[in-house]
Amino acid sequence: MFMNKTVITSSATETQKVGKEFGQQLLPGDCVLLYGNLGAGKTTFVQGMAQGLEITKRIISPTFVIVRSYEIKKGMFYHVDLYRIETKHDAEGTGLFDILKNEKSIVAIEWPEKLDGLLPFKRWEVVCNYVDEQHRSISITKRD
Repeated sequence: MFMNKTVITSSATETQKVGKEFGQQLLPGDCVLLYGNLGAGKTTFVQGMAQGLEITKRIISPTFVIVRSYEIKKGMFYHVDLYRIETKHDAEGTGLFDILKNEKSIVAIEWPEKLDGLLPFKRWEVVCNYVDEQHRSISITKRD
């Protein structure tokens, strides 16, 4: 179980492995918020989550398109990257708020701090920190 857990990984492969194990426990309606600076491992973690959800397509950051969607056995998985969003108003045209209301979806949001105050109360928070060139700290907390 991943409630209130912190791990240190020493490679992208290890970060993906932690993400995969985490992704295997996700259920429809789960929202995962990923915090961390550029290069901290957020997208790498999401790639692992996708493996855990049995997604076989290549997962790349949706930085320019904002939202990418993937069919999964449990419904839909949405990978959202808000890096290029400037204001909460900018997010309205992305369909994100409708996605968050869909209880059959699993949503992963990078840069969620851009929507401060508009995010689900019930959520997973994943904080990725750059330790050094090879190591990342990943803290996972469930908020109810």
